[in-house]
Amino acid sequence: MSPPVDLMSLLQVLGLTALLGIGMARFANPRRAFDRLVFGVFSGALLLRYAVWRSAETLPDASHGVASVWAYVFYAFEMVSIIYTLAAIAVMVRRRDNRPQADAGEARLRAAGSRVPAVDVFIATYNEDLEILEKTIVAAKTIDYPQVNIWVLDDTRRDWLRDYCTRLGVNYARRPDNTHAKAGNLNNGLRLSAQHTNAPYILVLDADFAPQRNILYRILGLFAEPGVALVQTPQFYYNADPIQHNLGATDSWVDEQRVFFDVFQPSRDAWDSAFCVGTSFVVSRQAITEAGGFPTDSVCEDIHTSYLLRKGGHITRWLNERLSVGLSAEGLIEYINQRGRWCLGTMQVAMLKEGPLRGDGYRLVDRLHYAHGMLHWIGKPFLLLMLVAPVLYWYFGIAAFYTTPGQFLFYGLPALIGFWFYGPWITDRKTLPIFTEVTQLVAAYAVTMTMISALLRPFGRPFKVTAKGLDRSKVVVHWKHAGFFILLMVCLQAGAVNTMLHAQMSDGTLFNLGWTLIALVLDLAAIMACVDLPRLRREERFPFRRTAHWRQGDHEEASEFIDISLSGAALRRGGVVPAPGERLSVRVPEVGWVPARVARHTKRRLCVRFETDESMRHRLIALIFSQAPHNIPVKARPLRAFLQLARLAGISPAPPR
Repeated sequence: MSPPVDLMSLLQVLGLTALLGIGMARFANPRRAFDRLVFGVFSGALLLRYAVWRSAETLPDASHGVASVWAYVFYAFEMVSIIYTLAAIAVMVRRRDNRPQADAGEARLRAAGSRVPAVDVFIATYNEDLEILEKTIVAAKTIDYPQVNIWVLDDTRRDWLRDYCTRLGVNYARRPDNTHAKAGNLNNGLRLSAQHTNAPYILVLDADFAPQRNILYRILGLFAEPGVALVQTPQFYYNADPIQHNLGATDSWVDEQRVFFDVFQPSRDAWDSAFCVGTSFVVSRQAITEAGGFPTDSVCEDIHTSYLLRKGGHITRWLNERLSVGLSAEGLIEYINQRGRWCLGTMQVAMLKEGPLRGDGYRLVDRLHYAHGMLHWIGKPFLLLMLVAPVLYWYFGIAAFYTTPGQFLFYGLPALIGFWFYGPWITDRKTLPIFTEVTQLVAAYAVTMTMISALLRPFGRPFKVTAKGLDRSKVVVHWKHAGFFILLMVCLQAGAVNTMLHAQMSDGTLFNLGWTLIALVLDLAAIMACVDLPRLRREERFPFRRTAHWRQGDHEEASEFIDISLSGAALRRGGVVPAPGERLSVRVPEVGWVPARVARHTKRRLCVRFETDESMRHRLIALIFSQAPHNIPVKARPLRAFLQLARLAGISPAPPR
């Protein structure tokens, strides 16, 4: 055991750590490689210092029996998380920005006029409703590019969709069965399009991702780099994911994937190791055809496609621009199932004989990056073990740590402080304590079960499509998931109170009391995240700062839009106020006069509900979804996020209206 830590040494270490962390977070620039290196070394060194102490001073000997087994299991998963974090710090030292190349490529293509390579657009659909599909199809038809052929690949064989595509003048394809799920559907599109349009490049879109008008001009120029076979763009969403929504942080916390898309992928790209994420990417027809088509051995054809191309000597590039907007998982179960599928797909590709861990033809950096991605999933059980550990201590006296509060504060707290400063800095305010942990925690149980089952039966599982567009008008408590956290919370509280009433305040008791307090906060937030709150708006609204006019009979009045959706808009209230239910017309830029009915009005707003036919609705889609403004935050607003969380939990009163 280490000698006791005196108070002055503790304060000096914590003070110096906080001072350096604040200084670097305030004055260092995450866009400079040297600054990323220095701050990364600082944070990584503190974490490594903790790991060395943890390995040397906190583990029991074998004489503790079952307690030893538990302590070493906990330690093993903790080290997986630490190794993953240290590797992530190393990866993020480098960063590549392909926007200058995209600028030059767009200029070349526009100068070429109509003499540009054609593009086939694949819209892969399984069972999505028309109100979801039409946004993607109509937005694809408005892409600003001379040679575009749209293919709707329908894996549910719907006659009404075939007729709809005929009416809109786009190609429709189906197949007799659903063999190999999405990958099989894409391969069917690859075969059929080769017989008809045979464009040299293919833009792949999920059914709920609307492309922006400039998507092809921005992407295609990057193929001028020798060896590039695929260019991927990030996924952006126009609705809040379940964690944002259920924690009341729709306007103050980012979606869970922003760190991956906005931070990790540009860094991986700098190592020539960015990978496909399944939608909103362009691939060379020749490259994917020579590779044998989209791979079918995994439920995640996207990451497998990346490594299949890389094995053939090709490069996959990342263009970090918002060139499509899509629909995030709307409910917690869909959110969890999606993460479980990603985990399973990662494990399946790792087990393949020709995969990046076992196959020939891969660079060492490819194998290392894939192993790092696997550690992301393998480390997930550690989040659950962190919540279970104090329960085992209170009821069975089994400790995960053998240390004192002073020693942990001396070695562990500096590592936490360093990373709390480094994380938001390197991610540009896309991580936040509690929120970041809860987004991982709610899916950790399902991911853990997926990993266990994958070890027993990795292949032969059906592909689960993430359901979209379901009824979200009611409160739904997911008791299977919430119950786990409720049980832990009750056990933690009862065990801590009983110990405080009947036991002496030993070092172990004090240490686990602090641990319990943190676990209770995470438990409470996780329980809240397991309650799907109603989504009262069927159509998401977008900020829209444009001039507006409305007229009713002979009266016409100028105004300004506040926000807009396919179903209606909010205008700034003027002098004359029509009564709710009255008809009027609103002039929408690029659309024309749109019939509407007054829904309601407030002191500042006049809210109207549109009454459109199909043609006018399509013009609205082209206006809103093919050039969509941000309506979901891309940076955290910490104070607002914590205040809203506290109000939702009943800890803080709601502000007066």
